[in-house]
Amino acid sequence: MGAMEKIKEIEAEMARTQKNKATNYHLGTLKAKLAKLRNELLVEAAGPGGGPSEGFDVARLGDARVALIGFPSVGKSTLQCKLTGTESEAAAYEFTTLTCIPGTMHYKGGKVQVLDLPGIIEGAAHGKGRGKEVIACARNADAILIVLDAGKEGLNRHREILESELETVGIRLNQRPPDVTFNKKSSGGVRFASTVPMTHLGPDPQALATRIMREYRITSADMLAREDITVDQLVDVVLGNRMYKPCLYFYNKIDTITIEETDKLARMPHSLVGSVAKKYNIAEPLEDDPLKSMIWDYLGLTRIYTKRKGQQPDLAEPVVLSAIRKGTTVKSLCQNVSSQMLRDFNFAMVWGKSAKHSPQRCGVNHPLEDQDVVQIVTKTNAQQRQDKNYQSMVQGFSDKYHKKKFDAKKKKQKKLQR
Repeated sequence: MGAMEKIKEIEAEMARTQKNKATNYHLGTLKAKLAKLRNELLVEAAGPGGGPSEGFDVARLGDARVALIGFPSVGKSTLQCKLTGTESEAAAYEFTTLTCIPGTMHYKGGKVQVLDLPGIIEGAAHGKGRGKEVIACARNADAILIVLDAGKEGLNRHREILESELETVGIRLNQRPPDVTFNKKSSGGVRFASTVPMTHLGPDPQALATRIMREYRITSADMLAREDITVDQLVDVVLGNRMYKPCLYFYNKIDTITIEETDKLARMPHSLVGSVAKKYNIAEPLEDDPLKSMIWDYLGLTRIYTKRKGQQPDLAEPVVLSAIRKGTTVKSLCQNVSSQMLRDFNFAMVWGKSAKHSPQRCGVNHPLEDQDVVQIVTKTNAQQRQDKNYQSMVQGFSDKYHKKKFDAKKKKQKKLQR
């Protein structure tokens, strides 16, 4: 029996099993088996080489990356054109886009890479319609923009189907990782502890955690839960390969439905309604609009202006920090500019919303807010000499200099010998 047949069998058994205290352990074991089989399918899809598929290998550019996910003919290519100005083939028939088409959205001084992916269908998580390649691109994105046809949503449940497909491959939308510490050991058995009451793991969470870990051949581990977690979250922690992505739902073509239906869709969580054709909530590539603003907020981007001592801040080209990638602290700013700046960091002078007074002298762990002005002050030569790693750093610079000089001399001798 193949993995797909086993998955269908377990799903059927879960559907006919009543949910109560007596069946709690049995359902938890079934969920662990189901997650294990799905994880095996992901490993098989990656293949022995693990390389990207042709047409889907896109270099990461810009300050953040957004993937457009949706069914065929919902307006993804036209939407990408409005966001980035990239010319992508758009037509009235389905599957117009067959590969990943990148574009860059310029907004508030930042650059956001927008990926237009082929439309996926139900069963994409199991390989239908190149679904595995599309979902692999979604796993590498910082955020997901799900595009839906407002006229078809009421009958086809496209939102629910897409959420299920992404959850099947380990992508958790608009969720945060559970506050659980999990450490494997070589001996000692499984120990489960919690700082809050567990209401979703039955009367004996220790027994359930032990049974789930045995499905993954884990016989010894320590787990500490600091929040009330579910069985699915417990399985996610044990697997450790789940991706937590912010997700925005854009309901396109609202000009084809009534105002009452539009109002209902607009009230759904993490949603925005609009029409690309009629320019509702979406404008030209370089213009501000609600959709670009929400994408910026969901990505957690922050603009930071830098200044030199005795000069005005550079307001033309901000440094854009991402809360999803490296964070939005002074340390993240130094890493974005130069690794040498972080090594020689002394303190930072900060003006703006994050400062208690202007300017405020801060360390590397100070959290920054949008449009803060930062001046980095590096160590003086005397302060650098007091560093315990100063001698090794000087020796490293000396070795690089002499190696470069020796290579240049050797290259010159080769030219003369010719």
